[in-house]
Formats: sequence, C-alpha cells, structure tokens
Amino acid sequence: MYKSIIRPYLFRRDAESAHHLTFKWMQRLFAVPGAGFIAQLMYRKRHASLAKTVFGIRFENPVGLAAGFDKNAILTQHWKHFGFGFIEIGTVTPYPQEGNPLPRLFRLPLDRAIINRMGFNNAGLDAVVRRLQAAKNRGLVVGGNIGKNKSTPNSHALEDYRRCFEALHPHVDYFVVNVSSPNTPGLRELQEKGPLTELLGSLQQLNRALATPRPILLKIAPDLTDTQLDDILEIVQMTGIAGLVATNTTISREGLKTPDAAVEALGAGGLSGAPLRARSLEVLRYIRAKAGNTLPIISVGGIMDAADAKARIAAGADLVQVYTGFVYAGPSLPSQICKALMQP
Repeated sequence: MYKSIIRPYLFRRDAESAHHLTFKWMQRLFAVPGAGFIAQLMYRKRHASLAKTVFGIRFENPVGLAAGFDKNAILTQHWKHFGFGFIEIGTVTPYPQEGNPLPRLFRLPLDRAIINRMGFNNAGLDAVVRRLQAAKNRGLVVGGNIGKNKSTPNSHALEDYRRCFEALHPHVDYFVVNVSSPNTPGLRELQEKGPLTELLGSLQQLNRALATPRPILLKIAPDLTDTQLDDILEIVQMTGIAGLVATNTTISREGLKTPDAAVEALGAGGLSGAPLRARSLEVLRYIRAKAGNTLPIISVGGIMDAADAKARIAAGADLVQVYTGFVYAGPSLPSQICKALMQP
C-alpha cells in the first residue's frame, strides 16, 4: 500500500512538507488505542539471533533510524512499532535554529536519492530534552546526535558540543558527534586532525568523569581520503571513543541518472540514497580492514533494501541505519531487513 498509494501521494508534494505531513499522520495514528500494538504485529520482528550488544548496549535488533529523520525527538516512543532496534535523534544544537532557506530538501526519484541542505534546523536543546523526558516506554535504544550552531565559530565549537552532551546525557543511551554535515559552513573543517583530536578528547574527558559514561561515536563523511580516514582511526585510538558512524551524505554528484541541468538547478547539499551505496560500503570495508574487529561501526548511507543491509553486516558493520531507504521503501523496511538477517 505504501508504494502504490501513500508514496505517490506524498511524492506529489515537496519533500519537506511531505515529511511534516507524515509526522502529523503518525502522531494521529498512534493516538488511537491499540494502533501501536497492531503496527508491532505487522512490523516488529523479534528473534534471539537479532539481538546484540555493541559498545556495552544491548540492541533488540541492529536496524536503526538515522539522525535527521526525527531530529526533534517528536516520535521517540513510536519508532519501535515499525521494528527499529534503535533511533538517533538530532542533530541537536544548543539553541534553536531555522536552518537554511527553503526549499532545501529534494528527491531524485530516478536515482532513488535525496539532496538536502537543511542546515541543522532543530528546535534546540531545551525542547528536545523536554520531549525525551516526556517519552515513556520508548522500548528501544536512543542515540543523541550533537552539533554546533551555525553562528558559533569553530574556535568555540567545543562549548556547543559540551552543552549538548551535558544536557542530553541523562536522556540518551549513546552520543554521535557530527562534524561531517556539508550544510553548515566550515563544519567539516573540524574533521581535521588537530581540531578533531581536541574536540573528542575534551568530550571523552568530560564523559569519563561521570558516574555513568555514555559511548561516544564520531560520524564521518564519505568524501574523506584514505589518509584522512587513517587520521580518524588514529584519533579514535588516542581518544578512546566508542566507535564510528560511516557515513554522512556526500557532496559528490557523480554517476547520477537525473540530468545534470536538473541536479545543478537544485543547488548545493548532501546527497543520500542509492548513489551513496558503493562509497559508503567502500569506507566501511577500509575502516574494518584497518581497525580490525574491535572497533564498533554503524554503517549508514545507501542502504535501500534488505540486501544492502545484509551486505553491510557481512562487510563488518555492527549496526546499520536507514534514512533515504525508509523514504523510498516505506515502513516495512526494518522488518524486511530483520527477516533477511535471520536467514543464513
């Protein structure tokens, strides 16, 4: 029904308004008594073989919803109904910000892809904390993806990340440090060896001083060179963070089926979806080969179906996340992945 009726209806609207409409539908749906139970019967796959413990946290299954989809933690307690084992809220910044001017979210149906230049639009730290406090019976692992405000210079970025870490710490199970979005000017400069070592080292020092430290992961871009990836792995070892999320969206436009003129007209932004599949898998394999089997990796980017997810697990991913694949495949995608992972 999703692909034949719901998706065509949503795809007639611009992408961002369709996203907001979907959230309104879901809020109304799960306000109906018994709706969540029925959804779980349809979509939630439970099996002992799916459960796993990664960076000290037990996941019911390894399929997650990537950051950016529910950035303001609006539906935190409902994602379990679709069979997700975990979700990642954010990217959250200390202060609310509107993000980049509209339009800023575009579908490329020929490529099964999305271009976004959202710019960390979010309701801000205080609003997200209130929603997480109110979300009862979440029933799944929740990660907090944190970033800096656009107005904060890189020289003061650590202060923004520290504020987010301290405020979210009681309400999330793990953290992801986002320095790899292409949509905040200058943000990717924080991926360079010096600034990144200082940022992660400071957060880890703060984390270790707490009674209940949280796993801290780093989300990296797919556009890094092998040398930069080697630097990342060295920093991971030096700072002792828990793992990596690979990868964010790409600034590349290579190999698209959508005509060049149409792509150029959409402007700047990060590309996600099927065109990112090969590069994200390549980065995963490189990191796994270099780091061995001890470094936890969440693989994201270009996972469009169960076969893609199974290939990532086979290549060494501990967990997987979907975003654009969820938009194109619909709510059955997590259960399809789980079903495939239960098979030899």
